Formats: sequence, structure tokens, C-alpha cells
Amino acid sequence: MIPPRPTNAVPTLDIRGLRITLPGTARPVLDGIDLTVAAGETVALVGESGSGKSITSRSALRLLPPGAVTEGSVNVAGEDVLTMNADRLRAVRAGTVAMVFQDPRASVNPLRRIGDFLTEGVTLTGTTGPTEATARATELLGAVGLDGSVLRKYPGQVSGGMLQRVVIAAALMGDPALLLADEPTTALDVTSQAEVIALLAGLRARFGTGLLFVTHDLDLAAAISDRVYVMYAGRIAESGPAEALFARPRHPYTAALLASTPRMDGPRGRLAAIDGQPPDLRQELRGCAFAARCPLATEVCDQRVPLPVAAPDRPGHLAACHHGDRLEGSAVDAR
Repeated sequence: MIPPRPTNAVPTLDIRGLRITLPGTARPVLDGIDLTVAAGETVALVGESGSGKSITSRSALRLLPPGAVTEGSVNVAGEDVLTMNADRLRAVRAGTVAMVFQDPRASVNPLRRIGDFLTEGVTLTGTTGPTEATARATELLGAVGLDGSVLRKYPGQVSGGMLQRVVIAAALMGDPALLLADEPTTALDVTSQAEVIALLAGLRARFGTGLLFVTHDLDLAAAISDRVYVMYAGRIAESGPAEALFARPRHPYTAALLASTPRMDGPRGRLAAIDGQPPDLRQELRGCAFAARCPLATEVCDQRVPLPVAAPDRPGHLAACHHGDRLEGSAVDAR
């Protein structure tokens, strides 16, 4: 029986002032990111493709592009992964943090049995014997809704939904304090998506693991998360409790994303769209990154970067917008 992880005051993930610059870019790909995930908490990171979601999540494993220059800190269970030595980083990757990627078939060797894939990582460390590792793998397969017979199969003998469950079980083999899920349902059908979402929520509650869920799907974020961070052009545009953020967004970008989401009970006709394109990494940004596409933008938006401001009646709900107080009830309000 795998015991739940005790909850403590130290966040499983605490990112402060993270700035990442890559060669050939005129501005940082991440520009001052602040983000936390507590033990047993699910945090969603949402935004358009290219907004910086994946590189933010991968920073917890220090999986950064070649030539990346970093500033700030990325603390995992109280330790900064950006400054730790290679041996300690290897240990963190082996047990403290685990990642579930988009395509489960890209994560496994098609020529090796699933049992080998699940047990190899923990047996190579020398702390777990083959018999104990197999017993743990069988238990975790049961936790994700599969039986022990899967251990003898090859990846090509199971469905995509089953293989994603296997990858989630593999991520839990090292008893991680933090689980990173980078759009883990993208390659699955709708039914399998719902099953994986319910599975992640149940595992989070059972094992007390902090979960950072990266997605561009706002409905998925609303279904699984306790808190949400909305990213745009390498910055956090808005953050807060999921229910409050989706019900009453205070940043025009969040409101525009919600307005462009297809809904069965929505109005007929063309979906709302966000005019323009995200800013080019080869161009510097002086003010708000969303200013060129924002219907509320004024001169100050082009000249000064907005700082996160708390909603007066909603603790923990922050929006980096010069005109957040004008949004509710305006034409871009998604409610």
C-alpha cells in the first residue's frame, strides 16, 4: 500500500522571477514568471501555442534549450534546480519530479515490454530490487485502472488511452512530490481524455502529489484545477482560483480566450476570434505584450509593462493589466 504524501508548508514547486533568454531572440521567452504549486494541489497553466507553457513546466527539471540563459529561481521541494549540481539534479529527475508528455508512444521503447519500462528506472538506482519494483508497478497499474497482465505486453499491443495510463504509472514509480503533465490528453480521443483527467484528479488526491497541468483547453483546466495561470508571450497575464478566474476574468486576454471557446449553449454564428498575432520573439516589447490586440489598450499600455494587481474582492486573483477594473461588464467580458 502506497501511503499518501504528507502536506507541508513548503510548495512542491515555487518559481520566482524566472527569466529565460535564448540566442537570437530580442526578448526573453519567459519574462519574470512567478508560479507555485502546493502539495496535493492541481494548478493549470493555459495559453496559446508559443506562450511559454511547456518551457515553464520543463524548467522544473532543468530541461532547457541549448544556450538558454536563466535568471530567478525554480525551487522544487525547497531546492533550486537551476543551481544544483549534476548529481543532485539527476536524483531530482529520478524521484522528486516526474513528467507526463503529450504523446505516450514517444515516451516508450516499442521493442521492450511495458514491465521493463516501468521498473527499469527504480532498479537502476540500486535502491529497489526487481521483485519489489514489479510489485510496485503492479500496484500503480491498479491505481490507474489496469491489471498486472499489462506488464508482459509491448506498447503496440495496447491502446493509446491505456498507454497514457502506463506512462502516468511510470511517472509515479519514483513517488514524486511534483507531477508535470504537458498536455497529456492531446493525442487521445474524447472518451480517453475524460478518463485520464479523472484519473489524474484521483491520483492527486490519493498520493498528495502536486500537479502542474499544461493545456490550451480552458474547459479541461476548469475541470481539473484548483488554481489557474494564464500565459501570454512569456508572461503571466492572470492567475487565481479557477472558479473565480473563469467566472469573472480581469484580463482582456483571458476574457477573449473564454469568448472564443466553442459551447453547446453558445450563440449561433461565427466564433469570436482574437485579432492579430502574438508578438515576435525577434522584436522587443516596451509595454503590455497584449496591447496590439487588446480593445481596451491605451497609450500607457504601449509604454509601461503592467504589474499584477489583486482584485479588491477576490484574494489571490491577480491580473497584469492597466485596465483590469474596466473589464467586468465591458464588451470583452466573456460571461
